[in-house]
Amino acid sequence: MTRLEQLIQELCPDGVETKKIKEVYIRLKGTPITAAKMKEIEEPNGEVKVFAGGKTVINAVESNIPNANIIRVPAVLVQSRGVIDVVYYDGPFTFKNEMWAYTAPSAVSVKFLYYILKNNISTFREMASGMGSLPQISLSATEDFIIPVPPLPVQQEIVRILDNFTELTAELTAELTARKKQYSFYINKLFEKAKDIQITTLDQISESLDSQRKPVTSGNREPGNIPYYGASGVVDYVKDYIFDGDYLLISEDGANLLARSTPIAFSISGKSWVNNHAHVLKFKEYATRRYVEIYLNSIDLSYYITGGAQPKLNRQNMNRIPIPLPSIAEQQRIVAILDRFDALCNDITKGLPAEIAARNKQYEYYRDKLLDFKGR
Repeated sequence: MTRLEQLIQELCPDGVETKKIKEVYIRLKGTPITAAKMKEIEEPNGEVKVFAGGKTVINAVESNIPNANIIRVPAVLVQSRGVIDVVYYDGPFTFKNEMWAYTAPSAVSVKFLYYILKNNISTFREMASGMGSLPQISLSATEDFIIPVPPLPVQQEIVRILDNFTELTAELTAELTARKKQYSFYINKLFEKAKDIQITTLDQISESLDSQRKPVTSGNREPGNIPYYGASGVVDYVKDYIFDGDYLLISEDGANLLARSTPIAFSISGKSWVNNHAHVLKFKEYATRRYVEIYLNSIDLSYYITGGAQPKLNRQNMNRIPIPLPSIAEQQRIVAILDRFDALCNDITKGLPAEIAARNKQYEYYRDKLLDFKGR
């Protein structure tokens, strides 16, 4: 029997009472503060956080905020407009008066309330009024929300368990960030060294299959399970195919050529259909294809891109891009190193992202289970 099961059996074997949040927790009011005032008082090293809704959070020094407006106890902040969410904070803070916060008397845990509200955040978002980017919930949404109120030791044990999950996820996320920086460092170092060797171009090391591409409008595509590729990846799935093998696709047009929010060079394998928005290149060696893919995604290509409103990397300009290409053995060595980093940083089936996703699912599962009490 776990510690939590023992506590429930000892302290609330017949279930727990339920109450409205306003009957249990102490509501704290915000302060009127304008955007101009926030700019005026912002200080990156300030000890007081100022929450202004959504992702807008600044730091300020205490002397610039009335002492009566500074909250110095652990509290749960309800972001009631725009991005509807809840935030737990245990340092000095203040917030705009369109939001509200809760703190706890000694008989209950404020962190327990945070997990309760976070577990029901989709409910609050469904209750929101307003359209577009500024949905809003009313004060009654949380004030009258009914929650279980188990004895304090039970609340504290649940908080301890859920905190362990969140801390583990935070550690994994920090490691992923560090690995991605390391990955970028290795890319720069490996390609910097490669610049001292032979320079080639794509038309010299690959075969262009652009002439085989066939665009098909969405209304004329026959649904199936074969990926239909465009400039930035899979656009649709169709019944037939025009390519069967391993190729490198390079974006020919589209805003992503400049924005680079997704890779502009990406490998595909197997049966596929490609429209006329992506160049199709075939290489003799996996290592060369992968080396070129990583290299193109790591460099600035704006010099070779034409058009403002409609950016385009035409075939002629693409074939002007200088590619520093080492021996095939060195290509294989570089690709092997970078593939390991890439798998660790980006593979959703076995890398750190997969582990983080698994921990998040585990956390959500246990959060649902731990916060589901039998009423009385």
